[in-house]
Amino acid sequence: MRRPRRSVALLLAALPGAAVLPAGRAAAQSLTLPQVVQSGAITGSTPGPVVWAPDSRTMAFVWDSTGGNGTRDVWLVSADGRTRRALSLAAEGAPAARGAAVREIAWRADSRALYLLRGELLLRATLADAPAGRVALDTMAVVATDARELALSPTGDRAAYVRNGDVWTVSLTAPRATPAPLTRVSVPSIATVPLGTYARLDREIGSGTWGTAAPSFAWAPDGRTLAVQLVDRRAVRTVPFPYYLGADTQLNQLRRSYPGDPNESRQVALVDVASGTLTPLAFEDPTAVQILNFAWSPQGVLMVDREADDATRRWVHVVRPGAAPQLVYSDRRESRIYTEHGSTWAHDGRSLLLTTDRDDRYRVYAVLLSDTTPVPVTPATSDVQGAAMALPNGAVAWLSSAPVVSERHLWRMDRGKAPVQVTRRAGTHRVFIAPDGRAVASIVSDDVTPPHLVLVSGPRGAEQVITTPGGAALAAARVAAPQYVRFPGAGDVPGADSLHAKLWLPEAATRGERVPVIFGPVYSNTVRNRWGGTYALLQQLLVQRGYAVIQVDVRGSTGYGRAFREAFLFEWGGKDLDDLAATKQWLGAQPWADTARTGIFGSSYGGLITVYALFTRPGLFKAGVAGASATDPRFYGSDDVAITRRPQSHPEAFKRGALQYAGGLQDHLMLIHGLMDDVVPFKTTADLAEELMRQGKDFDMVIAPSATHGWTARPQHARYLLGKLVAHFDRYLGRR
Repeated sequence: MRRPRRSVALLLAALPGAAVLPAGRAAAQSLTLPQVVQSGAITGSTPGPVVWAPDSRTMAFVWDSTGGNGTRDVWLVSADGRTRRALSLAAEGAPAARGAAVREIAWRADSRALYLLRGELLLRATLADAPAGRVALDTMAVVATDARELALSPTGDRAAYVRNGDVWTVSLTAPRATPAPLTRVSVPSIATVPLGTYARLDREIGSGTWGTAAPSFAWAPDGRTLAVQLVDRRAVRTVPFPYYLGADTQLNQLRRSYPGDPNESRQVALVDVASGTLTPLAFEDPTAVQILNFAWSPQGVLMVDREADDATRRWVHVVRPGAAPQLVYSDRRESRIYTEHGSTWAHDGRSLLLTTDRDDRYRVYAVLLSDTTPVPVTPATSDVQGAAMALPNGAVAWLSSAPVVSERHLWRMDRGKAPVQVTRRAGTHRVFIAPDGRAVASIVSDDVTPPHLVLVSGPRGAEQVITTPGGAALAAARVAAPQYVRFPGAGDVPGADSLHAKLWLPEAATRGERVPVIFGPVYSNTVRNRWGGTYALLQQLLVQRGYAVIQVDVRGSTGYGRAFREAFLFEWGGKDLDDLAATKQWLGAQPWADTARTGIFGSSYGGLITVYALFTRPGLFKAGVAGASATDPRFYGSDDVAITRRPQSHPEAFKRGALQYAGGLQDHLMLIHGLMDDVVPFKTTADLAEELMRQGKDFDMVIAPSATHGWTARPQHARYLLGKLVAHFDRYLGRR
């Protein structure tokens, strides 16, 4: 059905030059579990997406200025931060789109208009040639509510997007255009219940199940070709997951591989825009190799970055028009685990910038197409996170663990000059650099401040706060900042001699009283200065109830060197417990720590380490809560071969399941699991519970019938399950 054109003029509301903080401060109050679960009132509205205009003069983003109680409007901010305007769409568009948030933004090449995906509509907001302070808004097409990854063609006459597993295109030459599918590859999912990570289409243009930095598609510079990622799961094993909440019990079938199985097929293909013809590129082993990234150079050369599922090998090819793929970089290391590799083209398109771990740290290397010898770009003393950012005139920027390993900051290096730190505000930054490389927008958060947008105008400019952090309930939440501490570790590998942790102390500890200590949530890479959402508020709740809470970066974490990171391989539930034991030893020397009353909790790998700690190190913890615990490697997922390898090559890794250690349980264990968890199947916890019962062990088990692997994602599950967690620690660690 075609929608009539709506052409309206909208008033742009001005935002004062400085962000307006909430008026007044409510009296501080203790957190409650409902506040933890319904965390939006505290976290507020996170801005995004953030998109710079091609002329670098304006950035656009979506944000609710009321802190989460109003409408997410489109905001326009000048590169110097002086002009800030809101484009309100609350009452505009077709009835089905009214009230829907804008989910994606794309600028026109002339920076005079932007396109918005909102509800089922593609809208155009024209900023120029309208009365002062107004924009003209047109409905360009009805594209469906699942349209995503909006990208304008280089010629600007059409847009492409992904819908239901295919690429669709629509003309932008006039409103009321009718979209049409460019590809026709989509095959429906076999799942009858759309819950879980693996409930995906059988075949689609899109990302692999576990995702990477690779887009679903990318326009070639001439607009005549698209590169796409084609994912085919039809040959993957089917696994049943019972669903009990329908009219009758259903066996929900999902495509899910186990270690040793062929994975989903992931290919890069070229699509001729005129004909729709799809031609896959001839790369080997698509069921064992993932697509890390693909991107076009300004000259129309395609880069394809691939990595083995087990992380041991990496290949980067370039594909010139009409030619076979040419290998320009490869490496291999058998000790790798999950990686943080990245790739992008240099600004001039004559070389690649690859983030890789050739030495002790993740660094950016330049690889010329004419001489493929990797040349290091970034320092050898810190880790780069993700892909570098190529800037004009040969400048390069990157996110780094320097100068503080618990934070992530933007650094920049101009040609022939030393690196310069760009972001200064403490915390973890996610950055968006203007095309001319001068202004930087960053969504930043820290332990006590929810994500908010700041702007740095110029390479050495001051940071301006653009959006107010947090919701109306933040001021009254009594959110306390942790301490960052270091202490001796096991020292068995480089990096393990000194462990990093963050610690929250209750008021009783500051008065000299001895208090119980809870480790959690335990996982790798937890000692980060960033807002942690529901789990961060749970930590605050525990502190307010009288517990000290500590998190430690166990082996497998990034920022402490390659040996410490890769010591995790085959040692989950093994030597990582040495890091927890060293932490408890340090606690034993603190006058406020009652180490006879220590607890531990975590989910997934955090649940694994909780179970193994209670099974194999009796007395290390008095009580533990293990959520979605990954205790049987035979049932790990398709991505976990990066830490287990495959039973065909490393059978010993698959004999390390927790069942054999169940007899060691002496302390107080609670198991939590969602029945619809397809990442760590409930079967593994059922097997564990049955073995504990067989051995006469006392433990608690709590389930949620429709919860998936992220069992705190739905408020009803989080309220019930986290309530059980808190009650478990209150019962066995005993608040005094």
